[in-house]
Amino acid sequence: MAEPTNIIDALGESDAFVQFQERLSRVASVERPLLIVGERGTGKELAASRLHYLSRRWKGPKISLNCAALAPSLLESELFGHEAGAFTGAIQRRIGRFEAADRGTLFLDEIGLLPMEVQEKILRVVEYKSFERVGGSSPVEIDVRIIGATNVDLPALVKGERFKRDLLDRLSFEVLFLPPLRERRGDISLLAYHFSSRMAQELGRDGVPEFSENVLAEMENYTWPGNIRELKNVVERAVYQADGNRISNIDFDPFALPSSSHYRQSESGAEDAQPTGAEKNKTLEETVREIELNALRQALERSNYHQGRAAESLGMTYHQFRGLYRKHKDEIGPR
Repeated sequence: MAEPTNIIDALGESDAFVQFQERLSRVASVERPLLIVGERGTGKELAASRLHYLSRRWKGPKISLNCAALAPSLLESELFGHEAGAFTGAIQRRIGRFEAADRGTLFLDEIGLLPMEVQEKILRVVEYKSFERVGGSSPVEIDVRIIGATNVDLPALVKGERFKRDLLDRLSFEVLFLPPLRERRGDISLLAYHFSSRMAQELGRDGVPEFSENVLAEMENYTWPGNIRELKNVVERAVYQADGNRISNIDFDPFALPSSSHYRQSESGAEDAQPTGAEKNKTLEETVREIELNALRQALERSNYHQGRAAESLGMTYHQFRGLYRKHKDEIGPR
């Protein structure tokens, strides 16, 4: 079985990236659980896929679950399956992700968001290689390698009693730290040309896009808070917006209003609109509050009020998002 084509997105020549890949390759063949730690957008799932396909389990299934994508009440059934009649709506037996990953790899993204009761059950799976489905009493034996990923400080969660110390000890045979893109300066142009070529091909354009020196310098000096995911979006947008294969402008913020239309009424020769008296008298605290409220509302609407996905879209951890949400909950109103 060949590696999936998106594995080639794991490109890089920088010392930080090469050292990471060397550590990854060395631990891939060791049959132990491990953790991948990195900021959002650094490619944790790509790293997990590479670990799977370099291991002796490469012929087996590689199953993934984003622990932030499901409500806590659904996670246990999703991971361990359930028996018919286990709860309302459980018409028939359903296997969970652990069973589906038997003789393969189970990748648990955002593992720091697991509820404590689910952590306890995962700990038993790691220790005894068996579990019971929700509503069941017969043990199900499995052979699964667990790879966890997170962008939060798990030892700090342990100190705050939000993550089990025993589970962290079992999962951290090895901890791979994915370097953020700002520590991989030499890889930015390499990745940019890779993503731009694929986008041009997707658009049916001939030739390879070229970046101006100014654009390359801008990309090299940008901090990339969203890492490779953000770079991919920025580059693809630049290729799409360019008239030809020469890219002379790049837009890091798609939400920024064009300066020529920020205060000007559209399709009219009216004079520039001026701020109202109320706007002139806003305090900094009121302005920040308004920005936070608008960002929260838009993120919740885009994610259909799923707070985990809303947090991700804002570049926040789930706990950071919950703190901001509680701050403005009364003004946002119930869903």
